[in-house]
Amino acid sequence: MASEEIKRKLAAILAADVVGYSRLAGADEETTLARLRALRSDLIDPAVALHNGRIVKRTGDGALVEFRSVVDATRCALDVQNGMAERNAGLPPERRIEFRIGVHVGDVVEESDGDLMGDGVNVAARLEGVAKPGGVCLSDGAYRLVKAKLDLDAQDLGETKLKNIAEPVRVYSVAVRSKVASAPAAAASPAPLTLPEKPSIAVLPFQNMSGDPEQEYFADGMVEDIITGLARIKWLFVIARNSSFIYKGKAVDIRQAGRELGVRYVLEGSVRKAGNRVRITAQLIEAETGAHLWADRYDGAIEDVFDLQDQITDRIVGVVEPSLRQSEIERSRRKRPDSLGAYDLYLRALAHVALLHPKEVEAARPLLEQALKLDPGYAAAHALIARCHEMRYMSAGFQEEEKAAALRHAHAVIASGADDSTALAISAQIIAQLERDYRTARRVIERALSLNPSSAMAHFYAARVLAFNGDAGAVLHAQRALRLSPFDRMAYEAYGSLGVVAVHEGRYDDAAACAAQAAQVVGFSSFYIFQAIALALAGRMAEAKPVLARGLALEPNFRLRLFTEFGLEESIVDRILAGGRLLGLPE
Repeated sequence: MASEEIKRKLAAILAADVVGYSRLAGADEETTLARLRALRSDLIDPAVALHNGRIVKRTGDGALVEFRSVVDATRCALDVQNGMAERNAGLPPERRIEFRIGVHVGDVVEESDGDLMGDGVNVAARLEGVAKPGGVCLSDGAYRLVKAKLDLDAQDLGETKLKNIAEPVRVYSVAVRSKVASAPAAAASPAPLTLPEKPSIAVLPFQNMSGDPEQEYFADGMVEDIITGLARIKWLFVIARNSSFIYKGKAVDIRQAGRELGVRYVLEGSVRKAGNRVRITAQLIEAETGAHLWADRYDGAIEDVFDLQDQITDRIVGVVEPSLRQSEIERSRRKRPDSLGAYDLYLRALAHVALLHPKEVEAARPLLEQALKLDPGYAAAHALIARCHEMRYMSAGFQEEEKAAALRHAHAVIASGADDSTALAISAQIIAQLERDYRTARRVIERALSLNPSSAMAHFYAARVLAFNGDAGAVLHAQRALRLSPFDRMAYEAYGSLGVVAVHEGRYDDAAACAAQAAQVVGFSSFYIFQAIALALAGRMAEAKPVLARGLALEPNFRLRLFTEFGLEESIVDRILAGGRLLGLPE
């Protein structure tokens, strides 16, 4: 009976592994893991998706990938190795991350959970072991299928004994034609580059102002981490480290650097050490005009240099994203209406939605509908119009067509395979609230945060999804969001989520304080009424009445049903409704 459950198939298998992972992790485990995560999101996963692969499983330092075609598998392997060669150019050997890759086609057994077993997998894994660092090895069976279809420079290694494989396997080593190696030398005065369609940024080497050579490594490492963090923002075009570091040790004209690198924005900074303290300054500049968009300084103790580096990197990445987005909105407003593309229309709509007023939301919808006509797969536009429909549903009588439209667009974001953390986070919140599908919402939020752990927006919505489901883990996300973007108008989401957690735990005084903070940020009637309800539950009825009056002055027809439509966990709703009844609010 068991044999009937075995599912066999023919598949092309790619096995990849990091060369010398233990050495890299031993030298600096946190940085190595961060770089590997960035490589997965920026290079490996997109290459696998492009060539129709499926990641079967990951290990700490490698991956096993299934393809329906060995041609696709080989192309993916070469794309990954070319991408790695570009990323390693200019790095000292001890800092490079290099892969070995093996490709084989053969019989595999698929387990019920999607895992693959059998000789097809084992041979691919052993082929990876004989590949050179940065190289690709194919089995004879795989090579015979691709040699007529791909222009390969392959070396026949002959019959090779592979570990734990009974029979020798004929192996071919495929040369990776590195674009880095074959690129001509750069001209002394390169011509200005055309700006990409999406916003673009270069992070220049931070200047070491302390005269201490050790701070050079600290500054360079921090810049590399900032580049990695910004690269996770998928709507942003980020210049690679190897290009921006050509300005290291030079007096830089920001406008010239912007022209030479082909970017709209430049981030620069400095590091200064005094005793056991270090001060880092950073400034974001519009390259064309030289205008400063944002600047700040950070002070810290240098005892735990890597922890300090991580903290500052997170703070800079967290604040650069909203600063750039606001600058892009302003730039879009200056463009002629007849020259607007989908991205410009989205930016104009975003400016309206950010005001959180029903009339502004209505003004945003036609802009987003036009953007989706131009680009039907635009995940960010789908997410924002889903938010518009959700806000309309909550503010205009709970119309079912608005709810259905919000969910349709939210699911469109997920179905698109989007790697936009903000779009995913918005969609997760809407699915949790309107569909009460917390399992899907949590999965989507986790993906959003894995794509960009420094996204304040993703943390704001993570706090809401968890809090409304009665999960105290929301507190950490709310605190993280407020730390990343302390003056963000979205802070009401964090304070509201903290208030919901407090109600769930019976801390009504704390809930009232959180609701008051949320009301200070946006002044919604619902937050004043939530504050009044929390005060009533705390037995502070005399304080609750004037707060309630303020909320009802903003929304005279308020009904408690609003709280049932937020998708709150049932026990939380029951407590809020009980407090509302104490105040005599209609349901």
